[in-house]
Amino acid sequence: MTTQQSTASASARTMRRRVVTASFVGTAIEWYDFYLYGTASALIFNALFFTDADPLLGTIAAFGTFAAGFLARPIGGIVFGHFGDRIGRKRMLVISLIGMGLATFLIGLLPTYQQIGVWAPVLLVALRLLQGFCVGGEWGGAVLMSVEHERPERRGLAGSWTQAGSPAGLVLSTIAFGLAQLMPAEQFNAWGWRLPFLFSAVLVVVGLVIRLRIVESPEFRNVEATGRTSSLPILDAIKRHPLNILLTIAMCLAPFVNFYLFATFILTWATTELGFERGIVLVIVAIAGAIELITTPLAALLSDIVGRRKVFLTGAVLLALYAYPFFLINEAAQSELVLALTSVVGLSLIHPLMYGPMATLFAELFSPEVRYSGASLGYQIGAIFGGGFAPMILTALLATGLGASVSIPPYIIIVSVLTFVAVWFATRPGRKWEAEPLPDDERIAA
Repeated sequence: MTTQQSTASASARTMRRRVVTASFVGTAIEWYDFYLYGTASALIFNALFFTDADPLLGTIAAFGTFAAGFLARPIGGIVFGHFGDRIGRKRMLVISLIGMGLATFLIGLLPTYQQIGVWAPVLLVALRLLQGFCVGGEWGGAVLMSVEHERPERRGLAGSWTQAGSPAGLVLSTIAFGLAQLMPAEQFNAWGWRLPFLFSAVLVVVGLVIRLRIVESPEFRNVEATGRTSSLPILDAIKRHPLNILLTIAMCLAPFVNFYLFATFILTWATTELGFERGIVLVIVAIAGAIELITTPLAALLSDIVGRRKVFLTGAVLLALYAYPFFLINEAAQSELVLALTSVVGLSLIHPLMYGPMATLFAELFSPEVRYSGASLGYQIGAIFGGGFAPMILTALLATGLGASVSIPPYIIIVSVLTFVAVWFATRPGRKWEAEPLPDDERIAA
């Protein structure tokens, strides 16, 4: 290898590390903002913004606004995907980070129901929609920057760092909310809950500094240089990969329900049904999320070795098998230690098997010209059904009075089966599931 080649190789490795870092940090910050809302919905928004409601019904209403953010995610995926496939991934990542930070900061300034009445939940929903719009555009760009910069044999691991940004954001938001709760209850309810939302402004500045130091994806630069960018990438994605979009939607169901069961719904269930202190449950969620920071890349690395199919399918099977034991064990034991151990199994061990390889698998299902649009659309629509409605559905099932161990496991098993079937079909041997570029007569010059 010549000196020039060696220098170029070292430079490429440095940029790959920088891109992975930028994707991880930026995504962690955006998910910090997104999950902070979920934590607040489970613990305090029912009293602040829905004070006319029964406590449990107020929680369902708060989770309804949580779901609103997911409804905006496909729109964000379409808009950001369009421009990401047209003018580049990097620019969209900067815009999404700024938009998310602004929405979260403004939530921290919102008047409550007692101060402005019905306008409080209206404004809350509006800002939640902006959050959903921005995070809908974030995921696709962050994944593609990581995956398209990496060598093919390491793309599972590269894509997983964007996925690891999700539990990182969960840990950050849980710790921030937990620290705020250390102040006296009267002060926390009056203004202390706002501090974690306002702190988002600091994190956004850090994220922007990192993201502005990366270069555009080499695969997009190649598409741009050869005049293969599509004028309407979302339509081309639907035309070229309709089945893959449907499959990605179904593949999202189990991992999203898995995550929000252990990251959000557990805060309501463990405090209202098991009688545990909110602070203890927040610590449990933070610990499980911290462990997942390690297990998510490990699961993705395993998918580089044995294949995405085997790892993903194993996770779906384990989630279905774990649905009844998790609730039965905790209802019988009523122990904080047992809740911690069983939560680690669900969030830190089972969930990464699906979530770790997901990003790279989705990217591989679409051709570079429409990859941002296609992967984002499938992922974000799947996020609505798998994640957006999950806390609300879980809380509604709990409200039936049948008991969590009776009412909730069938729902978890159903989504696990649907995801298993989708992954089985999408990656079955002999199926040409790794996407090819659009043929020349279907390419539209920029």
